[in-house]
Amino acid sequence: QVQLVESGGGLVQAGDSLRLSCVASEGTFSTYRMGWFRQAPGKAREFVGGFSWNGGSTYYADSVKGRFTISRDNAKNTVYLQMNSLKPDDTATYFCAAGDASSWWHWGQGTQVTVSS
Repeated sequence: QVQLVESGGGLVQAGDSLRLSCVASEGTFSTYRMGWFRQAPGKAREFVGGFSWNGGSTYYADSVKGRFTISRDNAKNTVYLQMNSLKPDDTATYFCAAGDASSWWHWGQGTQVTVSS
């Protein structure tokens, strides 16, 4: 079964940067689509960004476009979420996910990101 482990969360000031990592079980990138989601207390989980099914392009939520960037290291089976110019509204638990072309099937445990003003 695919396993996903996120790390890199923490407490930062508005305007700071943070990079989250998601380590997947071996072979995940060759068989699954990868993406990032987040969920703030009392709110629904929302899509942040992800790779296309074939990995040829990336997509982002409007709220993070221009500030967040996803990337990957195939040799390490790791996907990253680089977050710049962080805002208090970015405060949430961030999850990485893996799936196929139509559904997200696997989720990590999440890593907390808190941005103070």
